[in-house]
Amino acid sequence: MIFKKLALAAVGATLAASALSVAPAQAQENGQFVPGLVYRTGPYAPGGIPWADGFADYVSLLNARDGGINGVPLVYEECDTAYNNDKGVECYEKLKGKGPTGGASVQPLSTGITYALMDRVRADKIPMITSGYGRADASDGAVFEWIFTAPVTYWAGADAIVQHIEAQEKSLKGKKIALVYHDSAFGKEPIKTLQALAEKDGFKLDLFPVPHPGLEQKATWLKIGRQLKPDWVIMWGWGVMNSTAIKEAAAVGFPMNKFVGVWWSGSEVDVRPAGMDAKGYLAAQFHGAGANYKVHEDILKNLYEKGKGASDRDKVGDILYNRGLISAVLMAEGIRTAMTKYGNKPMTGEQIRWGLENLKLDDAALDKLGLKGLMAPLQLSCKDHEGGGKVMIQQWSGAAWTPVSDWITPRRDGFLTEMYKESAAQYAKEKNITPRTCN
Repeated sequence: MIFKKLALAAVGATLAASALSVAPAQAQENGQFVPGLVYRTGPYAPGGIPWADGFADYVSLLNARDGGINGVPLVYEECDTAYNNDKGVECYEKLKGKGPTGGASVQPLSTGITYALMDRVRADKIPMITSGYGRADASDGAVFEWIFTAPVTYWAGADAIVQHIEAQEKSLKGKKIALVYHDSAFGKEPIKTLQALAEKDGFKLDLFPVPHPGLEQKATWLKIGRQLKPDWVIMWGWGVMNSTAIKEAAAVGFPMNKFVGVWWSGSEVDVRPAGMDAKGYLAAQFHGAGANYKVHEDILKNLYEKGKGASDRDKVGDILYNRGLISAVLMAEGIRTAMTKYGNKPMTGEQIRWGLENLKLDDAALDKLGLKGLMAPLQLSCKDHEGGGKVMIQQWSGAAWTPVSDWITPRRDGFLTEMYKESAAQYAKEKNITPRTCN
């Protein structure tokens, strides 16, 4: 187990991925504690590290540029889960309750760890943010009081991908779509949505599970490329599975512009190992790529020009770095919103939950944060813990990710929201939870 206490810029210490430092006593006593469940080690470290760097850099930026949030410094401590469920629970138990209020919000960065922590965060009254992973039905805030899925869920992502495919094909009736997925709770998340859409839209869905870690896919792609010959392939992969799939798809001649991955299958670490085989490959994203945003300018100025960045300078703006950054934004703005009601002091878990349920990031708010264009606006509520986020499709040019669609709005009304409610109601029954009334 690797524990790292990172005292950030406002409290006078240098943030580095390998550094171990302790914030001064004053910051420890008066600061807002922020736990970091990350994985810089283990088989999925290549994807975990840039996310952790983006998250840490944004926390450091707030301290260095603003003195924290409304004058309250952030005290950040990482614990390395190695993407292992048992270690994830151990890290959660290690970090929960720290700081002057014992309150914080936790982001497990793993669907498996999310499932393992659901009962615990409910008992401990600690909000858990699962941006683009975890249980999609946790969008129903009446049942999942302590879990926030903003800005999008896997079900929303699956729907957006199908919308993009339909836009290219004009009609999905009679089309064949294959899902190649990581054989885990994460990989199975979109199946229910895709099956419902297949019935609704008239396409045929074929499922291809890939066991961890995903290096053995040759037989799968021979079946896809030479027998099934689908019109499109969707991938729900993570880690080395992704670049392996791209190489095997290329080997059987499957066109990259008909191959679209979820956001965990669409980063630089997924396509670069595949070389030019990846050119034209598509991926759904809930945020933009690159460092051409005001927030990145501030990060480079306040951190990297002073030798205080968590990553290499040329990695700032990579897909997973940006995802970690946005995850930190949701945490920070939930705290900031809570302070509008409870005052400028460290917030408890219950207060942060209120802040998240009243979080509104419209265009004006995103512009003020330097994030306009990097992500779509969202607004959370007691009832809606997803917030109406949107998805775009990006394409790998061989050197960079570029958008090939506008923002796509997942079909929540009349479709996804009803699926959320039905699944959440079943969960409430299993767990003997009485759904709260949301006004």
